Amino acid sequence: MSLSDLSIKNPVFAWMLMGALILFGIISYGRIGVSQLPDVDFPVVSINLTWEGAAPEVMESDVVDVIEDAVMSIDGIKDVSSSIRQGSANVTIEFDLDKDIDIATQDVRTRIDQAKRVLPKDMDPAVVTKVNPEDHPIMFLAISSDERPLRDIIAYVQDHLKDQFTSIKGVGDIFLGGYVDRNLRIWVDAKKLDALQLTVDDVINAVAQEHGEVPAGRIETSTNEYNVRVMGEAPTAKDFSNLLIPKRGGHPIHRPIYIGEVATVEDGLADIRRISRSNGKPCIGLGIRKQRGSNEVEVAHKVLKRVEELKPSIPKDMTLAVRYDRTKFSEDSINELIFTLILSAIVTSLVCWIFLGSWSATLNILLAIPTSVLGTFIVVYFLGFTLNTFTVLGLSLAIGIVVDDAIMVLENIVRYREHGIEQIEAARRGARQITFAALAATIALIAIFLPVAFMTGIIGKFFFQFGVTISVAVALSLLEALTLAPMRCSQFLKVGDRIT
Repeated sequence: MSLSDLSIKNPVFAWMLMGALILFGIISYGRIGVSQLPDVDFPVVSINLTWEGAAPEVMESDVVDVIEDAVMSIDGIKDVSSSIRQGSANVTIEFDLDKDIDIATQDVRTRIDQAKRVLPKDMDPAVVTKVNPEDHPIMFLAISSDERPLRDIIAYVQDHLKDQFTSIKGVGDIFLGGYVDRNLRIWVDAKKLDALQLTVDDVINAVAQEHGEVPAGRIETSTNEYNVRVMGEAPTAKDFSNLLIPKRGGHPIHRPIYIGEVATVEDGLADIRRISRSNGKPCIGLGIRKQRGSNEVEVAHKVLKRVEELKPSIPKDMTLAVRYDRTKFSEDSINELIFTLILSAIVTSLVCWIFLGSWSATLNILLAIPTSVLGTFIVVYFLGFTLNTFTVLGLSLAIGIVVDDAIMVLENIVRYREHGIEQIEAARRGARQITFAALAATIALIAIFLPVAFMTGIIGKFFFQFGVTISVAVALSLLEALTLAPMRCSQFLKVGDRIT
C-alpha cells in the first residue's frame, strides 16, 4: 500500500497530519529567532592586552612574545598575527575550520593563565574573545546634553540608564561608546612640596596607607555583639583633601600635614583616549547586543518601547535618541517573505484556475503552500536556525517550487476524473501513477540545492542553513503531494468542462 492509498483510506489521519504541520509550524515561527546573518563562529580568537604606559617595543618583548610562545603549542592553529600600540596590543589566532572554536577559546585562556607568572604584574588581565557577527550591536543609542559636562552624562548612564536596558529580555550586553571611567586626580604643587620638604612618593604612600577600608572585626560583650566598621575611604574630593600625610621620606611627621595643603584634588575622568559624538555634540553611545538565538526584531522593538518610556524621566537638558538600527533590514526581509507568500498564493491560484477551470482544484493547490512552508519552520526551529538572510532566501525560492509536485499529482487525478472514473478511484490511480515522476523531480531539486550545505570554508557555514532549508521545504512538498493532495482530491475535487 502506497502513501497515497494510506491517506485516501484514512482521511482523518491525513487531515490531522496537515493540521499538525500547520499548527506546529505557526508555533515554531513565533519562536524562531530573527537575525541578519546565521550564528556562525569564525575560527578566530582575539586576545586584547593592556599595559598602561608601556612603549610598543616593551609590549612586544615583555608581553606579546610571551603570549605567542604560550599559545603556539595549541593544536589546530593556522596563523598568528599581532598588532602593537602604545600601552596595548592585540594578538589574533586563526584556527583550522574543523577546530571547535569554543574548545580553542578555552585552550587559549588556559595557556594565558599558565603564562601569567612571567607576565608583568601590573598589566591588566588579558581579554580573550571569539569573532562572531552576531555579537555586533543591533542598535546604537546616544545620550547627549548641551549644558552638562561629559562627566555628569557618564555618571547618569552608569548609575541609571544602563540598567534600564540590560534588564530587557533578549538583551545580552550593553557596549558604551565614548565611556571614560571616573578618576580622582591629585594635582601636586611642586613649590608647596619643597616648602614642606615632601616628595611625590610621600603623597602616593599617604594615599595607599590612609585611603582604605579594612575589616575591623567586632566588639563582644556578655549580652551584645557589635560589628565594627572603620570609615577609611573618603567619599568626596573634599574629604580626600583632608587625608593626612603621616611620613616624610619614611619617617614620621610630628605636625599634621594634609594632602589639600600641597595638592588640589579633582573628581574628574581618566585620560580621554576615545570620544563619541552625536550631531557634533559629545555623547555616550549605548550599543545594544542581543543574546544569541534571540529575535533581534523583537528585542529592537522592546528597546524602542523602553526609550519612549524613559524619555519623560530623563533630565530635561539631556537627549536620548536612536542613531542606528540594523534590525530594519531583518524586519523588511520578514515582511517581504510574508508578501511573497501571499502573492505566490494568489498567482498560483489564478494559474491553476485558468488551466484547470476548477476552484476546488485551485484550493487544493493553495493548501500545499502553507503545509510545506510552515512544516519547514518546524525543522528550522529544532535545528536551531534563525530567520536570516539565507533561510529567508531559501524559503522565498521554495515558495515557487513546493506547488510543483501537488500540481503534477492533481493534474493527473483530474485527467482520470474527466475520463469518468469515480472520485476516490481516480485519486488512487492518479497519485499512484505519478508517484515515481514526482519522486524523481523532487530528488533532482534536492540534488541541486543540498550540496550547497556541504560547502567548505566560512562561506559554506553561512550557506549551510540555505541548503538545508530549501531541501527540507522541497521534501515536505513531496510528502504533501503524495499524501495530503490525493486525500483532498478524493473528498472535494469537482471537475467540469474546461471553459477557460
